[in-house]
Amino acid sequence: MIRWAAIRDKLRPVLSRIYAKVPRGGRFVLGLLLMVGGLFGFLPILGFWMLPLGIMVASFDVRLFWRWWSLRRRNNR
Repeated sequence: MIRWAAIRDKLRPVLSRIYAKVPRGGRFVLGLLLMVGGLFGFLPILGFWMLPLGIMVASFDVRLFWRWWSLRRRNNR
């Protein structure tokens, strides 16, 4: 079983640097690219380690999207 908390704790410095340096829309694109690269985990440089990192990086902006979506829905009622 994958321990997501342990992976997140190990990647925390990388994630905080990405959050600070990469602009908002770029983080989502970077996360998607990491997930696509993780699908080619059998190759030497690309690896399955890219999948959880991509999910975590993309989730930075997905939360913002859902917050915007819920506010939009509330205002339209």
